[in-house]
Amino acid sequence: MTSDALLTGLWRHRAGVAFGALALWLAAVGAILLVPRAHVAQAVVAPAETTGIAASTLLSPLPQLGTGLIEQRPSGNFAVYLGALRGREAATVLRRDTDLVDRLGAERAESMIARALGTLGLGSAELLDDDLMAWLRRNTSATQNPASVLWTIEARHPDPALALAVLTALHAAAEARVREEMQAMVARRLAFLTERAAREPDLGVRQALYGLIAEAHRHAAVLAADTAVAARIVSAPAVEDRPSVPNRLLLAALAVPAAVFTSLGLWALALIARRREEIAREPVPPLRALAGGRAGAD
Repeated sequence: MTSDALLTGLWRHRAGVAFGALALWLAAVGAILLVPRAHVAQAVVAPAETTGIAASTLLSPLPQLGTGLIEQRPSGNFAVYLGALRGREAATVLRRDTDLVDRLGAERAESMIARALGTLGLGSAELLDDDLMAWLRRNTSATQNPASVLWTIEARHPDPALALAVLTALHAAAEARVREEMQAMVARRLAFLTERAAREPDLGVRQALYGLIAEAHRHAAVLAADTAVAARIVSAPAVEDRPSVPNRLLLAALAVPAAVFTSLGLWALALIARRREEIAREPVPPLRALAGGRAGAD
């Protein structure tokens, strides 16, 4: 079937193409409306290394230099903070500090697939850490503002209170993880310097070690006094009043061209299949008639 014949056939059946596109779009809109909407809890943070009173700057003997205008990847304690937000330990935090596990377990138990698998003895109601990690990958995000050093941390859930609780717990746990590592580093440094100074016979070296011990104590005081060692909160965690995910208007608008092209493709396949059937039903001239016609022509 030539392209001209195909285009002519599609134009002849333009009403059917339009009806098919409308039916597909209505089906897509119905599926979009069935998807539950979620509230978004959001917090805006900045890397503590970018502020003049960051604990990491006070703990370092040299100033913390930025990565430059071209290199925008997170570094330092803030990179550890971002990793801890969606790390393996985050699943333990969500189990301990929120009721997310109970909610997800109840949703899984009520689903039709889980019921069918449970009837066959193939399903499991236990929610594993891998399930929580998959949920974190789907429903949490950390996005950098392209015009500044600020980052937006988000968590999504149909229950606004739970979305806010998840975001707050993840931020607190990630900040605590960085603080614990820095405190452990200071404690190891202080223990080593104290032990070295106790057995150092030289007075000059011992005085230098006492200076390092005093600096380690200053570091411990900085960590105890500063509330933010990895991410400084610019906008406190808050949840929106109305659910916004997914954006139904945007999805419905994107479904319009998808429905049109799908209807065109289906009608094109139908016209091609019909043309092949017509060619297959056409009578084939017998071989004797063809041979006689060739002999007469000769």
